[in-house]
Amino acid sequence: MKKAKLTAFWQANKQFILFVVLLFCFRSSFADWYDVPTGSMKPTIVEGDRVFVNKMAFRLDLPFTDIAVFKTGSPMAGDVIVFQSEAADTRLIKRVVGVPGDVVSMLNNQLTVNGKQVAYSHADDTLEEHLTGYGHRIQLTPPLSPRHSFAPVTVPQGHYLVLGDNRNHSADSRYYGFVPERELLGKATRVVFSLDPENYYLPRTERTLISMR
Repeated sequence: MKKAKLTAFWQANKQFILFVVLLFCFRSSFADWYDVPTGSMKPTIVEGDRVFVNKMAFRLDLPFTDIAVFKTGSPMAGDVIVFQSEAADTRLIKRVVGVPGDVVSMLNNQLTVNGKQVAYSHADDTLEEHLTGYGHRIQLTPPLSPRHSFAPVTVPQGHYLVLGDNRNHSADSRYYGFVPERELLGKATRVVFSLDPENYYLPRTERTLISMR
């Protein structure tokens, strides 16, 4: 009797069940969205943003596992990445400022990479940081971080140096060290939508589909 009921249930709902399974497989291995609870990536990402993450940017995993099938790419300087940090014991989202082999230092929140000082320009009440051929905004609100400067470090192979765009208020590689490649979950590309936690979680329509660049 139970087998007959299960068979009838499957026949009546198999399309919906398959849809749910495929949806979870897609979110597990291909793409997902994450909510951002902190302001460590301001002004690029603010509290309440839901960001789209390309989980195939760096590798393809078997669904529902951390087993990599094959590598698809590597983070580049300027990319915003999501990773499961063992050192911080939580999932983090930060910007890559150093890739394997880079020599990186910082003096009063100004980066130097491979002996070349990164260019900065003013953009409203923020700064535009030019890590590569394009810029992204960073925020330097007081008080000054006790780790606003660090001596030159060489990024090891298979690791990345990351910082939050809200430089004085971000727990990143300055606190937790380099990010191992195995911890990468994907590349954040844009804000999908945003809810304002200080205004009854109403949508912020002006932040829809904003790019991470």
